[in-house]
Amino acid sequence: MSATISEAIGEDHSRLDKYYENLKSSTDLQSKIEWRNQLTWALARHAISEELTWYPAMEKHMGQEGIDMINVDREQHMAVKVDLYNLQSLSPDDSEFDSLLERLMADLHHHIEHEKYEDLPKLEKILSREESVALAKSFERTKMITPTRSHPSAPDKPYFENFVVMLAAPIDKFSDLLRSFPDASKL
Repeated sequence: MSATISEAIGEDHSRLDKYYENLKSSTDLQSKIEWRNQLTWALARHAISEELTWYPAMEKHMGQEGIDMINVDREQHMAVKVDLYNLQSLSPDDSEFDSLLERLMADLHHHIEHEKYEDLPKLEKILSREESVALAKSFERTKMITPTRSHPSAPDKPYFENFVVMLAAPIDKFSDLLRSFPDASKL
């Protein structure tokens, strides 16, 4: 059975926590760099995919209430994007790294709680299972074409965001070829 939008987003949240735990438990600098890169890659794609797929669905199906919820979500996303932007190029042996990582995860978990207990239940109540599954598939597909780094200064509202995503994604993906990531067997 295919995942609903709540399940797809929840699975992503679990993966992000796993990458964070692996980063925190790494004992050597190279492993920390790899897990920092993995967390950055996954979180940047996740956030932008939500903004391009799920947020428009909330507006479409929920009207003004959805728009109000999206505005809160965008504000929360911006805090996460700024933290991630500052973290993504910072060496794990920098004295600021651990405190910035903890702030990022605190901001992220605040946002996750908001999604899990407010946004997603309201949206799922309105959507049919088929619509929710279709939205989840769109969310997963969109992650394949989004940037893999945080760009907090980029526009975050349709349709400007869509345009900037298409410009930033190829550059990020090319740069990823030069970055170290954990071996796929560790994911």
